[in-house]
Amino acid sequence: MSEVDFTESGIVVDARIIGTGLGLDPAEIPDLMRSGRLTSRTETGQEEHAGFHRLTFYHEGRALRLTVDASGEIVKQASYDAPRRGSDAPDRSAD
Repeated sequence: MSEVDFTESGIVVDARIIGTGLGLDPAEIPDLMRSGRLTSRTETGQEEHAGFHRLTFYHEGRALRLTVDASGEIVKQASYDAPRRGSDAPDRSAD
C-alpha cells in the first residue's frame, strides 16, 4: 500500500499516518471513525491544483491535513488546533 490508496469504495489512509499526526494509537483509529469521534473531510483540487487531494482528519480539537498527489504520495502534512465539529463537538444544548 502507498501512503494513501484510491479505491472504488473511497480513499484509504494508513492508520499509522493518522495516529502519528493526531497523537493517537493507530489501533484506535477504526473505532474512533466508526463512532464519529474522528471525522474527515476530502477536497479534490481544481484548475492549477488538479491531481491533488486534501484530506483533513478531526479529533477532539485537533486536525491533521494531508495534501496528496494522484499517486497517493503525501506531499504536505500539517497538524493544528481546530474547532470541534460534528459528534466531536462538546454538547452545548444546556447553554
